[in-house]
Amino acid sequence: MNQIPRDFRRSARAAAGLSAGAPPETSTAAMTFDDNHLLSELLGDHDRNFARLEQGLGVRLSCRGNRVAITGEPGRVALTRSTLDALYTRLRGGGSVGPADIDAAIRLSGVHGEVFEPRSPRREAADRAVVAALRPSPGVVSNDDPRLPFSDLPAIRTRRGAVGPRSPGQASYMEMLASNEMVFGIGPAGTGKTYLAVAQAVAMLQAGRVDRIVLSRPAVEAGERLGFLPGDLKEKIDPYLRPLYDALNDMMPPDQLVRRMATGEIEVAPLAFMRGRTLAHAFVILDEAQNTTSAQMKMFLTRMGEGTHMVITGDLSQVDLPSGVRSGLRDALDTLEGVPGIAVNRFESRDVVRHPLVARIVDAYDRREAARKNGPARQYETDHFIENDDDAGPSA
Repeated sequence: MNQIPRDFRRSARAAAGLSAGAPPETSTAAMTFDDNHLLSELLGDHDRNFARLEQGLGVRLSCRGNRVAITGEPGRVALTRSTLDALYTRLRGGGSVGPADIDAAIRLSGVHGEVFEPRSPRREAADRAVVAALRPSPGVVSNDDPRLPFSDLPAIRTRRGAVGPRSPGQASYMEMLASNEMVFGIGPAGTGKTYLAVAQAVAMLQAGRVDRIVLSRPAVEAGERLGFLPGDLKEKIDPYLRPLYDALNDMMPPDQLVRRMATGEIEVAPLAFMRGRTLAHAFVILDEAQNTTSAQMKMFLTRMGEGTHMVITGDLSQVDLPSGVRSGLRDALDTLEGVPGIAVNRFESRDVVRHPLVARIVDAYDRREAARKNGPARQYETDHFIENDDDAGPSA
């Protein structure tokens, strides 16, 4: 699998120490596309794709015939050219380009985040570094030479097609999944933590690199009340495991999924069922790990047998444990981060690939939490709203 050329970002940062000259003038780059029909698809209905790119990348796009002009600050122009190259190449390969693909391209441009900072010596140096990094090779037609941030990204290939990253955090996470035996994916909802882990598990099962997939979640929402729910054990537990089934259904045909589950090649079970087992030659995923206790997390991690890969995902802002109980996920990170063979990927709000409003919601909650911990807002809330933390119940 290709590796993300991170040296481009490092070179931009290293160059930031250069003295700033006069602010760079606005530049214009022109691109010529050889297929007007594909260019029309790239534009989108009523030029909606181009409008989305203009807003997200801070450039101006104009199209006349089969020629597109990009106007803006040099770094952004270079990124936009790279983005259009890659999207057009996808169309030529038989793919499609819709709003979600445009949004993903904009998020992935965050690899060169310095070019979106306010004007400063660091920003001007980043402009120069990005322009140099993304400059088309001499003698090579631009459309045949898509560059970072899209051409060298990793992909997970299942029999239902390739799954690619839609944010810088996802790209980093996919690299870790491919090259580490144990990976922690930490971050807010909507970042693809579980979905990409399931994709990697299915790809490795179909390639014969593991013998089975084991997916697990703690059923903490039901707690001791699970026995009072109607139905047999499977009917009681299935609602808590539904997100894992949904991801599996996206990765393989329904008949294959049913067959593999019947033979035990794919197992979906609550965390309590892991006790006393050794899982060898398996891909094991623990989802919603923030709702494990320290003892449960240790129990799970020590199930690892020969040839097994483990992925642990969770969101530390969504802990549903009783007040005063420390999250096993937080405890594991404090204990294991930095241990050779264990990788930790921390997603950010910019990696949220659901509705754009979700990222803003995550940011708003993060700001409120920071204010509660670090500023007067915490004291105000304590004085006016919180009389007894134990009565407040677990966080949502």
